[in-house]
Amino acid sequence: MDLQTLSFIVVGITFAIYIGIAIWAKAGTTSEFYVAGKGINPVANGMATAADWMSAASFISMAGLIAFLGYSGGAYLMGWTGGYVLMALLLAPYLRKFGKFTVPEFIGDRFYSKTARVVAVISLLAMSITYVIGQMRGVGIAFSNILQVDLTVGLVSGMVIVFIYAVFGGMKGITYTQIAQYCIMIFAYTVPAIFISLQLTGHAFPQFGLGSTVDDGRYLLEALDQTLVDLGFAAYTASGATMTQFNMFLLTISLMIGTAGLPHVIVRFFTVPRIRDARKSAGWALVFIAILYTTAPAVGAMAIWNLINTVQPGEVGAEDGNLRFDDKPDWMLRWEQTGLLAFEDKNEDGRLQYYNANNPEFAAMAREEYGWEGSEIVRLDRDIMVLANPEIAGLPNWVIALVAAGGIAAALSTAAGLLLAISSSISHDLLKGTFTPNISQKSELLAARISMGGAIVLAGYLGLNPPGFAAEVVALAFGLAAASLFPTLMMGIFFKKMNKEGAIAGMLAGLLSTLLYIFIFKGFFFFPQTALLPDNPTGWFFGINPTGFGVIGALINFGVAYGVSKVTAPPPDHIQELVESVRVPRAD
Repeated sequence: MDLQTLSFIVVGITFAIYIGIAIWAKAGTTSEFYVAGKGINPVANGMATAADWMSAASFISMAGLIAFLGYSGGAYLMGWTGGYVLMALLLAPYLRKFGKFTVPEFIGDRFYSKTARVVAVISLLAMSITYVIGQMRGVGIAFSNILQVDLTVGLVSGMVIVFIYAVFGGMKGITYTQIAQYCIMIFAYTVPAIFISLQLTGHAFPQFGLGSTVDDGRYLLEALDQTLVDLGFAAYTASGATMTQFNMFLLTISLMIGTAGLPHVIVRFFTVPRIRDARKSAGWALVFIAILYTTAPAVGAMAIWNLINTVQPGEVGAEDGNLRFDDKPDWMLRWEQTGLLAFEDKNEDGRLQYYNANNPEFAAMAREEYGWEGSEIVRLDRDIMVLANPEIAGLPNWVIALVAAGGIAAALSTAAGLLLAISSSISHDLLKGTFTPNISQKSELLAARISMGGAIVLAGYLGLNPPGFAAEVVALAFGLAAASLFPTLMMGIFFKKMNKEGAIAGMLAGLLSTLLYIFIFKGFFFFPQTALLPDNPTGWFFGINPTGFGVIGALINFGVAYGVSKVTAPPPDHIQELVESVRVPRAD
C-alpha cells in the first residue's frame, strides 16, 4: 500500500477516535466544560497532562532544533523539563487546594480585585494566543505532508478538526481525547527512534544509541562532529557555537519559570477529585513526559546525521561525493511540494551541495577548490525533521504514517488545552466573573464555545505568518507566562503581604516590558514588516535574545510588585489568613 493511502487510513482512524470521544464525553455543565467535573483519575490525568504539555513544539520541533543547534538546543530540553518539576512542587497542589476553575479566578480572589483578575486574563490571552500559533503551525505542517498540499490548506484542515472536537467536548472531552493522543504520540515517537537507533548503532534504546558507535567504529557524536566541521559548520557538541552561554542560561530559566506559569497545564490539576490526587497526577505526568524527553536528543542527532549522509554520501569535495539531483529520494520530492524544503542547482553541476555558506573561509575554499556556488538546500524548515526522519532513514511506510499521526496528536492535544484556557478566561473570568455576573449557565457555555471558535480562526491566521519555528514561537509564549503569571502565582501563595496594587502593577510591568521587547524584534503583533530592529545579536539590547527575555520580565514583575506593595496598604487580615491556610498540607 502506498504511503499516502496508508497515512490517510492511520490518521483517519485517530480522528474517528478523537471525535467519537468528544461526542461520548460532551460537556453538559460549566463544571464539566471547565474542569471535567473534577472526577478524573490521577493516572489518567497524568497522561492527559503529559499530552497537554508536550505540544507540537516537543514532538515536532524540539528534536529539529536540537538537530541544528546541537549542544545549545539542550536549553529547550532542560528548561521545559525543569519547569514542569517546578510547577508540580511549588504551584499545583496549592492551587488545587484553593479550588477554583481558572488561574485568573485564583488571582482575582487571592488579590481581592476584579482588576487583578482582568489583568490576569489579558496576560493569559497574550501567552495562550502566542502559544497556539506554534501549535497551529505544527498542525498545518503535518497535514500538508499527509495531504500533499500547500501549508495553507493543511492548516485550514487542522483548524476544522480542532473546532469539531474541542468546541463540543470541553475539558471533559479534551481530557479523554488527550489520553488517546498521548498513547498515539508516545508510540509514534519511540518506535521510529528505536528502528533508527538499531539501524545506526545496533542499540534498541535510542538513549544508549546516542552514546554508541556507528559502522566505522567511531562514536556517533564524534563522527557527527567531524562531518559537520568538514562541511564548514561548528561541531555538534561545541558549547556556545550557535547560542552564547549567556543566552542559553536566560532561555533555560525563562522556559523553566514560563512552564510553571502555564495556565492551560495548571488547570489540569483542578480536574482531579482531591489534593493528594493533584500530587499523584503530577508524578505520573513526569514519568510519561520523561519517555519522550529522554528520547529527543537521540532523535535530533540521528536526524541530522542521516540528512547529511543522504546529501553527502561520498568524500567532501570529490566529483561524485554529492547526491545527484536526479536521484533525490521520494521524501525530498514530497516535502518540496509543501514548500518547506527547496533546492537550487546554483553551480549547475547536477549534484546537491549542503554546507555552511555563511562561513566565509569555508565558502571561499569550497568555491575555489570544489566549484561550489553556495548551499543548494535553499529552504530547510527545521520543523519537518522529526516527521521526515523515518523517511530519511528508509523505514517502512507504516512507521512513517504512524509518525504523522503522532505529530498531529501532539499539536491537537495542546491546541485544545490552550483554546479551552482562552475560552474559559473569556466566558468565566470576563463575562461571568466581571461584566455579566447574572449570565445563565447555558449562555456562559455558548459564550465559551463562540470564543473558542474565534480563537481558532485567529490562531490559524497567525499560524500562516509565524514569527519563527514552532519551538521558537512557543519559547516566546513561555517568556510571556514567565514575566506575567508565574511571579504573581508565586507571590500569591508564598508572600502573604503582597497586596492587589503590587500584584496588578507587577503583572502589567512584566507583561508589557516583555511584549515590547519581543515586538521590537519580531514585529508588532508578529507582523515582520513592523519590526524596529534586526532580530540578531547586532540588534538585541545587551545581546539578549527575545526568546530568553522572559526571565528579565519576571524580575521586573517581582521588583515592581514588591516596591508598590511597600508603599500601599497591606492585604486584609482574612486574605492573609487564607494564604496561610493554602500552604498548610492537607490530603483532601
